[in-house]
Amino acid sequence: MPDKTPDITGIDTHAHIFSPDQPMAEGRRYTPDYTARLEDWLAHMADHGLSHGVLIQPSFLGTDNGLIAEAISQHPHHLRGVAVVDPEMSESALARLDAQGFVGARLNLVGRPLEAYDSAQWQRFFRRLADLGWQVEIQRAFEDFATIVPPIATSGVAVMIDHFGLPKGGIRPEDAAHRAVLEMLRAHPNAYVKLSAPYRSAQDDVAAHRSFEALREACGGVARFCWGSDWPHTQHETAVSYDDQMTRFAALVPDADDRARILITTPADLFRFSK
Repeated sequence: MPDKTPDITGIDTHAHIFSPDQPMAEGRRYTPDYTARLEDWLAHMADHGLSHGVLIQPSFLGTDNGLIAEAISQHPHHLRGVAVVDPEMSESALARLDAQGFVGARLNLVGRPLEAYDSAQWQRFFRRLADLGWQVEIQRAFEDFATIVPPIATSGVAVMIDHFGLPKGGIRPEDAAHRAVLEMLRAHPNAYVKLSAPYRSAQDDVAAHRSFEALREACGGVARFCWGSDWPHTQHETAVSYDDQMTRFAALVPDADDRARILITTPADLFRFSK
C-alpha cells in the first residue's frame, strides 16, 4: 500500500454547503430551495470511513465564501476549501483566504465565454495562486480543456479538472476533440482529474469505466486523480445518493492500492492536508 498521511482514512474532495437564505449571485443558472448542512455531509463521510473533506464554493453564491470559512474554522484539521474569487482581489484578501484554509480557486466556465487565459492579467492571477500552493479548479465541457488548460498549467499552478471533465456520454478516444484533451493531459503533469459526478455528463457505469481507462492511460496511472461525492448532488438529488457514489467508485477502482492513492495520498498533498 502507498504511504498514508497519518490519521487520514479518506478525503472527499468535492461537496457543497449552502442555504437558500444566503445572498445569491447575479446571473446564476441554479437557485437551491433547501439547505445543505455541514453536519449532514460530515455524517455521510463518517458512515463511509472518510476522515477529511474539501468544500467547493457553489457558483450561485458568488464570491462570498464565508460559509465555507466558518465550516473550516470548526474543523481546521479535517476540512479545506476551494473559493470563488475575483482575479483582481487584493494580496491581503487572498492571504486571508489562505490563512482560513482555502487551497484553491474555482472557475465554473459552464455557459460562459472563454477568455484569453494567457493574457498578462490572468497569468498574474495564476502565478499568485501557484506561489500560495493553490490550485485552479475548472468546470467546463470536456472538448474545451485542450484549449483551456495549457496556458493555465504553464503558469506553474496545479489545474484540477472537475467531474471527469464533463464528457457527454463518456470519453471517446476515437473522437479528435477528445483525443486532443487526452494528449494535453500527457503533456501537462500538473493537470489533475476529479473522479466525481459522472451523472452530470450522462455517463452510466460502462461509460464511466471507459472514461476512467482513457484518463488513466493519458495520465500514466492514478496518481493524478482525486475522488469527490458532489454531495448534495444538486439537481440530481432524487436519483443519486452518497452511498451510491461510494459504491460506484469502489466498482470503478477495484484495486485497493489505487483507491488509497486516489482517496488519500494524492489529495492529502494537493489539498494541503499533509502540511
